[in-house]
Amino acid sequence: MRIVPDTSVIVDGRITSIVQKKEYDGCQVIIPEAVVSELEYQANRGRETGFNGLEELKNLQKLNQKKKIELDYVGRRPTLNEISLARGGEIDALIRGTAQEHEGTLITSDRVQSEVAKAQGLDVIFIKQEIIEYGDLEITKFFDQETMSVHLKENVVPMAKKGRPGRIKLIKIGKKPLSFSEIHGMAREIVERAKSDFNSFIEIEREGATVIQFREYRISIARPPFSDGFEITAVRPVAKVSLKDYKLPEKLIERLTNTAKGILIAGSPGAGKTTFAQAVTEFYSSELNSIVKTMESPRDLQVGDEITQYAPLEKDMQKTADILLLVRPDYTIYDELRKTKDFKIFADMRLAGVGMIGVVHATRPIDAIQRIIGRVELGMIPSIVDTTIFIDEGRVKSIFDVALTVKVPSGMLEADLARPVIEIKDFESGDLVHEIYTYGEQTIVMDVGQSEYEKSPALKIVEREIIKEIKKKIPKAIVEVDMKSDKRANVWIDEANVAKLIGKKGKTIDEIENKIGISIGVESLSLKQVEETFPVNVELSGNYVVLNFGREFTGTPFDIIVDEEYLFTATVGKKGSIKIKKDIELADIIIKALKRNLPIVARMRNE
Repeated sequence: MRIVPDTSVIVDGRITSIVQKKEYDGCQVIIPEAVVSELEYQANRGRETGFNGLEELKNLQKLNQKKKIELDYVGRRPTLNEISLARGGEIDALIRGTAQEHEGTLITSDRVQSEVAKAQGLDVIFIKQEIIEYGDLEITKFFDQETMSVHLKENVVPMAKKGRPGRIKLIKIGKKPLSFSEIHGMAREIVERAKSDFNSFIEIEREGATVIQFREYRISIARPPFSDGFEITAVRPVAKVSLKDYKLPEKLIERLTNTAKGILIAGSPGAGKTTFAQAVTEFYSSELNSIVKTMESPRDLQVGDEITQYAPLEKDMQKTADILLLVRPDYTIYDELRKTKDFKIFADMRLAGVGMIGVVHATRPIDAIQRIIGRVELGMIPSIVDTTIFIDEGRVKSIFDVALTVKVPSGMLEADLARPVIEIKDFESGDLVHEIYTYGEQTIVMDVGQSEYEKSPALKIVEREIIKEIKKKIPKAIVEVDMKSDKRANVWIDEANVAKLIGKKGKTIDEIENKIGISIGVESLSLKQVEETFPVNVELSGNYVVLNFGREFTGTPFDIIVDEEYLFTATVGKKGSIKIKKDIELADIIIKALKRNLPIVARMRNE
């Protein structure tokens, strides 16, 4: 018997098992050089499919050496032009030509290849894809019920993250480092199984990197030159919860049910954003009987079969959006928004009337809105996003309501300075937390109300009184005080004076507490994390106060701090500066600080 396998069955890793069946005993296996060239091309580009195919050819060679099969390589190598046109069928045509020339039976798992070969009168064996049990995958042995992710790298002991969002620990799960061959074997198995499992797929295959969605596991395989060593990272959700588990206020449930159409779910990596997004997705699908779709790259949300998950169409999420606008779902989950293009697609779909829920990385609640600024027109933001939900440690930490109004921004006095202002309010209390507006060419993000940067005058007086009392007892001490509430304060003092401040059996600090009337915690200044700030070059130019940063900081948001007091947040303009008109209070504060030689510094905001 003479058989000619094509690239698809060799990459699947099934040809060696086929030829060892009794009916194929002693058969002649003819490998077209076109197959070898295609596998070599893929391997040179760092693709796992290429390496898997070459590994299968080595296995066939072992069977040939044992005289179980007769292995021959025939035909010509395709040209570079033919390889580049492989998707158009040029390589497949060469393989069919080899089968016809040598009167062999073509074996393929590519349905199109099979149908074309039959149309040309060739003998064909079509190998259907099989659903293979995946529980015995080598990498799954590293997982238990509490494992969120497994991190494997050659010459490194296996590591895993275990726990739940907010209580995650990185621990060693092995005793000895993994070898290259162990990592390579697992990678090959993962790719082979993904190709033969209907519920698994290769999401991304690039030079040195492959991303696979294998059932509930999202697996990333990296190899040189992309990484400095062979590495496999596997992630899976450890908790699937419903919206009821979050014990959300009825007011928010009502908003999600009736009015919220543009939602941003924000949080830092590992905070539980994706888990919450899954709960919202299931809520809209099952509780509200809505048509829900997702846009993901890679597709790793664990949702019901009734919810269709879309990847970038032809590697372009804009094309996916075009299809979804024709399908017209009630809600679309966009996981995750990273680049400017993602935010624009989100905005276009929302303005077209589709309910949108976006997942975005953010370290603070306001950062989710900050990341939209400059990517869409400022006045359109409330039409695109009406609700932001910040997740931290697996819980809903804060909820913001986003709305547009026309008023005089906080910090401005004259009525003729009224302008459109985006108000960010705490959803539950209704308190105004932030304002966003334009002034000249600048976009101002102002923290208002009782925010983390502001204290009441009474608390500031108490801080000064605490420093005064400490200085009476330890004149040369370096002291910083932070009032946490009207009953508690934190004191940081240089290491050499910590014991003196506490006193024998706590006598000294007790005296200060009794005199001031509040509880005081004492820590060494060396333990206090100091945020990095730098002086700002300020100049007066015509009717403006200009804060100069340099063009390299264009588009970067900065907190402006005067005399250690937070003043406002603004984004550096195209000319590398922030301009403030002299007739507003913010400019007046800066001018007075200049005259009194008070420090004016900036602190970069992390997006």
